[in-house]
Amino acid sequence: MAIGVVLFTLIACQQHPNREASLSERNPPVLEAGRYNVAFLIMDGVYNTEFTAPFDIFQHTQYRENIKAMNTFTVANTLEPITSFEGLRILPDFDYTREELPKIDILVVPSAEHHLDTDLQDTTMLNFVRKVAKETLYMTSHCDGAFVLAKAGLLETVASTTFPSDIVKYKAMFPNLEVKDSVLFVHDGKYITSVGGAKSFEAALYLCELLYGKEITKSLAQGLVIDWDLETIPKFIRP
Repeated sequence: MAIGVVLFTLIACQQHPNREASLSERNPPVLEAGRYNVAFLIMDGVYNTEFTAPFDIFQHTQYRENIKAMNTFTVANTLEPITSFEGLRILPDFDYTREELPKIDILVVPSAEHHLDTDLQDTTMLNFVRKVAKETLYMTSHCDGAFVLAKAGLLETVASTTFPSDIVKYKAMFPNLEVKDSVLFVHDGKYITSVGGAKSFEAALYLCELLYGKEITKSLAQGLVIDWDLETIPKFIRP
């Protein structure tokens, strides 16, 4: 019996290496030179759609010719698997609390389960967002990701929006913000905020149209079977 227990313990240890070993053996993504670096800030409770919708759009730019495509990768406060609200397990590419990150040109903040409460008390995460904002070309949020940008103090001089049913709480929590509540996304300065859900696709496509023009963006939309016509979408854009 004792021998059996020892063997079981040895096998279990081999199957579950310690955390430090797993971190040292990871393979971070290869980021191609000459592309936009697009980071997705994820955490436990992230909602699938607000994460995967813009990731799909941006990742597909690498299959278009003669454009500055996008490198897409995830950042979190750990390298351990992140569990989305719906139960999807995601392995982060970079830990922003422990390592030097690639230059981030675009930061995407998908919504997460606790973006209206405990996540807003995470000073390490908020300081990271503030730091990134100083150098990015664009900061984008989907659904309640706007709460993170607002709590970080980044939306005080621009218009923004969030998930429709959370507009009242958003206005109450940040009474000095200019909030738009009848549009699918808002673009003001370097900030693009969207209502989230399936409309996260539209906000991501809009950013692509800014960077690549109508034809490329239309082809990206067609590749995902999305009808895309910027002119028909309720939006607020401040040049």
